Amino acid sequence: MRVVIAPDSFGGTLTAAQAASAIATGWARGAPGHRLTLCPLADGGTGFVEVLLAALGAEPRSTVVTGPLGEPVSARWLVHDGVAYLESAEAIGLHLVPAERRPEVCETATTRGVGELVLAARDAGVSRVVIGLGGSATTDGGRGLLEVLSGPLPDLYAAIDVENPLLGPHGAAATFGPQKGADAAAVARLEARLLAWANELTTRCGQDLRDEPGAGAAGGLGFALMAMGAAVVAGTQVVRAATRVDDAINHADLVVTGEGSFDWQSLRGKLVTAVAGAAAEREVPCVVLAGQVSVGRRQAGSVGVAEAHSVAEHTGSVESALADPAGTLADLAEHVARQWR
Repeated sequence: MRVVIAPDSFGGTLTAAQAASAIATGWARGAPGHRLTLCPLADGGTGFVEVLLAALGAEPRSTVVTGPLGEPVSARWLVHDGVAYLESAEAIGLHLVPAERRPEVCETATTRGVGELVLAARDAGVSRVVIGLGGSATTDGGRGLLEVLSGPLPDLYAAIDVENPLLGPHGAAATFGPQKGADAAAVARLEARLLAWANELTTRCGQDLRDEPGAGAAGGLGFALMAMGAAVVAGTQVVRAATRVDDAINHADLVVTGEGSFDWQSLRGKLVTAVAGAAAEREVPCVVLAGQVSVGRRQAGSVGVAEAHSVAEHTGSVESALADPAGTLADLAEHVARQWR
């Protein structure tokens, strides 16, 4: 059996490459006769640049920019065939903010550093800039980005990782604010601030984009880029094209993908469902291995997932799963591989 292993990163515990390696290790133990092809992937969020660096064979560049807290951080990016690929999480990622400080800074974290990366790419003479959106610590609607940008810019592309609008119960503040440290009162203030910002930008650019899919990506950074005229693309499509994972799926008998948490947000444009959809188009079964699973079987099946397995459930608890992320993921992969042997 030919098995394509194509996971996303697992939250802050495993990169996509590490997750793919762990799954392959366990799968080889459980089904030693299977032929494995590893395709670490990413959507527009954390790991976007890392995966593209490996897939395109490019050399990483690094620029010191303003981090989410206003402190300097070093952000990686790359240039390939005249196109610059940036990642918002490299400049303003949630991982750059200590957990204990998130409630304190969730309302002031800035997207300024992403704007500075765009300027660095412009100065490098590229014709196009693709910005991976996701994994940010910010909810400023891209205000910081716009405060930095000036003068002529290359063509901009917003590679979104989610399809959420800017405002409302599925918007940037309500959906992602709590993950960034915002309590209910802070979420309400962020929502009010985004509403005022949406009204201001609508007046400035002459069109109302607040309800567009992906406007809520990276704390509303997607909305600001759209207002600037950026074209919107799915981050998964950018990565799929670069890694040529679809070619691998064409010759597969089974696809294994995964992420840290397979939940309702996964069903709104995340990588796992994109991979499952690609497999379903080719009538290839797809299995999800995730740290935690909260999607029902019927919901999973609706996006092309044949089975979804949880590391936490396999080990007995989230704590035990996190004690050795690679080892426990490999153990789960071994268990599932035996069923497919």
